[in-house]
Amino acid sequence: MKVLNLCCAQDHRFEGWFGSEADFQSQFEGGLVECPLCGDKAVTRLPSAPRLNVSGAREPKVVAPAPAEHPVPATPEAITMQAMWMRAVQHVMANTDDVGERFAEEARRMHYGEAEERAIRGRATREDAQALADEGIEVMPLPLPAAAKGRLQ
Repeated sequence: MKVLNLCCAQDHRFEGWFGSEADFQSQFEGGLVECPLCGDKAVTRLPSAPRLNVSGAREPKVVAPAPAEHPVPATPEAITMQAMWMRAVQHVMANTDDVGERFAEEARRMHYGEAEERAIRGRATREDAQALADEGIEVMPLPLPAAAKGRLQ
């Protein structure tokens, strides 16, 4: 298992777990590696401390990490905000029903008493969201990256 420190263009830092270096390269070149926070595919590798098996060696060898493409470390505040955002996304995903493309229709049904009120999420066009707002139905956009639609770690 290869654990890599990664960073997107918006400076969101995260770990990627891959079976091998070849697996990482294959997924990266195929455009499958993306930021779990914003979905950005402009991901770079950050330097990380390698784990070395030196049990049989007399002196441990030190391997210098590759030069950082993002040399400025994330601030503690940025890391805290990232963690809070992920917890909020996890809460929304766990406590709402995904109605998909039927979001506007289902929101109207609940608003007009045709369906039981419950917490829902789904997809709506800007026009649908504006029409809902014009009818007095409150909606809130919550952009979720594709990675958040599955199991969050």
